Amino acid sequence: MKENDFSRLEINLPNCLANYRYFRSLLCASTKMLVLVKANAYGHGIVEFASMMEKAGADYLAVAYPVEGVELRKAGVRAPILVLTAGTDFFDEIIDNGLEPGIPNMFTLREFCKVLESRGIEGYPVHVKLDTGMHRLGFMTSELPELEGFLRGCGRVAVKSVYSHLAAAEDPASDDFTLGQIRMFQENAARISEAVGYRPMYHILNSAGIERFPEYQFDMVRLGIGIYGVSALADVRLWPVASFKCKILQIKRLAPGDGAIGYGRRGHIAPSGTVIATIPVGYADGVDRRLGCGAASFLLNGHRVPTIGNICMDMCMLDITGVDAEVGDTVTIFGEDPTAQELASILGTIPYEIFTSIPRRVERIIVKD
Repeated sequence: MKENDFSRLEINLPNCLANYRYFRSLLCASTKMLVLVKANAYGHGIVEFASMMEKAGADYLAVAYPVEGVELRKAGVRAPILVLTAGTDFFDEIIDNGLEPGIPNMFTLREFCKVLESRGIEGYPVHVKLDTGMHRLGFMTSELPELEGFLRGCGRVAVKSVYSHLAAAEDPASDDFTLGQIRMFQENAARISEAVGYRPMYHILNSAGIERFPEYQFDMVRLGIGIYGVSALADVRLWPVASFKCKILQIKRLAPGDGAIGYGRRGHIAPSGTVIATIPVGYADGVDRRLGCGAASFLLNGHRVPTIGNICMDMCMLDITGVDAEVGDTVTIFGEDPTAQELASILGTIPYEIFTSIPRRVERIIVKD
């Protein structure tokens, strides 16, 4: 494995496959697995991660926008790809790359069918999104009669699946609401099946749903945050897939008379002196500015070392007083220790935001052992 002098996000293939096997073990052999690789694979590297999941046996991949699907096709990924937010401006690119659009409303469906008609295409695979209570995208129950009538007379599309999204599957206090969503989904999906005269695939479970409601796995499930190492269950330990690391650029030994550290002079030197290490990651690399001034600590040579001073755009400083370290030693921002969940807790957010905040300038490296 090549290590650079700056930052890197190590993607641990064995850990990823272990998480995949865990979720696969909760499903029937016939249930298909869709893996979410949108938002640069939750920050893990869309091409690298999608290729791994294709080799692992994922039946489908899903992206948010057409541009993500086009990138995967150009990289040689051949698995079926569902575009969750197809919009209406890139239908030709969707068709040319064999992508399968999610259809959340009549306007999108009609516009897509116009493009199909202009190109003489029939039976193009689409996925119908139902709104069962999250109220973001999808057909409401009151909109189904128009959809059913249109589908009965339209041969331009073939409904590959009907799906919906659970709003709070991870929250036991919301289980009655979740079960109500599932009941509504079953009823409305059956209406779509009757309208088209065949039964498309049904899917509603996300990662938390797979763990907490596997009896409603239907024909396919959508594995998102779980594959990246975050479980909805307190007693389940998934494996962290990403480790954000960098090397020390410089070490300084500062005396009290040397002043303060960093922008705004927020880092204070101890009366006995302070040793700081500067590392090449900052808020432009996804290290949130609120993690500065000792709010977070990272791992260096087996020791947790706190940030000192404000986080800069491209760098930050660590108080390594008392830790044996040299320039070039590796610092772990998150991974097994500290975890992304720990950083998320400090920031009052969720691990999704920690992962997706890592920009593309941070090199992604696949670790195979």
